[in-house]
Amino acid sequence: MAENPAHETVLLAEAVAALLTKPDGCYVDATYGRGGHSREILRMLSGGGSLLAIDKDPDAVSEAGRLAREDARLRVAHGSFAQCADFVKEQGWTAVDGVLADLGVSSPQLDEPERGFSFMHDGPLDMRMDTSSGESAAEWLARVEESELVRVLKEFGEERFARRIARAIVAAREAAPFHSTLQLAKVVAEANPAWEKHKHPATRTFQAIRIAVNNELGDLEALLKQSASLLKVGGRLVVISFHSLEDRMVKQFMRRLAKGDEPPPGVPVAESQISRPFKVFSKALKPSKEEVSKNVRARSAVMRVMERVS
Repeated sequence: MAENPAHETVLLAEAVAALLTKPDGCYVDATYGRGGHSREILRMLSGGGSLLAIDKDPDAVSEAGRLAREDARLRVAHGSFAQCADFVKEQGWTAVDGVLADLGVSSPQLDEPERGFSFMHDGPLDMRMDTSSGESAAEWLARVEESELVRVLKEFGEERFARRIARAIVAAREAAPFHSTLQLAKVVAEANPAWEKHKHPATRTFQAIRIAVNNELGDLEALLKQSASLLKVGGRLVVISFHSLEDRMVKQFMRRLAKGDEPPPGVPVAESQISRPFKVFSKALKPSKEEVSKNVRARSAVMRVMERVS
């Protein structure tokens, strides 16, 4: 089954090479997307290996289901990767040899106007990863308090004009509720006094609202904690992130676990007595210039890897 031609999987070979330590192991692809990483993992697995694919997106789950009917080594779960431990338990597994998470929005989601992720096309203001449940961006914007909207724009979008943009959004919704992406993009663009070169003025606002609607950072925190508990000795956690908030969270989490349970300052404890069950397997890896030239959406990707060593 061919991969969706509209989607270029970022750091494909690098991520799978870092993840796969045992061809007959049990692995989790926490973000199936359009299946690029999963297909490569299956190609590298032996007949005794297994892969659990997770995704919120019903379209992704449907595509994964078709692949699972062709390859019995693949199991599929519909839901957030924040439920990773539960999904693993449902497979009868007590631990896994690796977890891969390719964060962010897939190209098909961005390119399909009806999903409401993009300010480049007009479509319903949805932004949900899982279109079968939860609150859409339009519904969230209709009820959110201005102070909370300011916080979201500042924290999740790193938007320096958060107050000004939030005020404009609240004023606009009093005249008419938000229903479409271009409707919101227009209000944000008009409220933004300093447009960045080569960046749409609504970029940060759309990112922030998407993160809030999908609880992306909360789900990521849950996945990181659960993955650490699920890994076997020698197992690896591989995470590809696309913006600084995600990458900072992943980096700090991995460094904290690699540091181990150090004693308080001044307590005389030998280095050999400090428990450090994890190590950061490699430095952050970014796509090559060649990959970025072929797929501009890869330019902001950062891959980090952590391994359980004891």
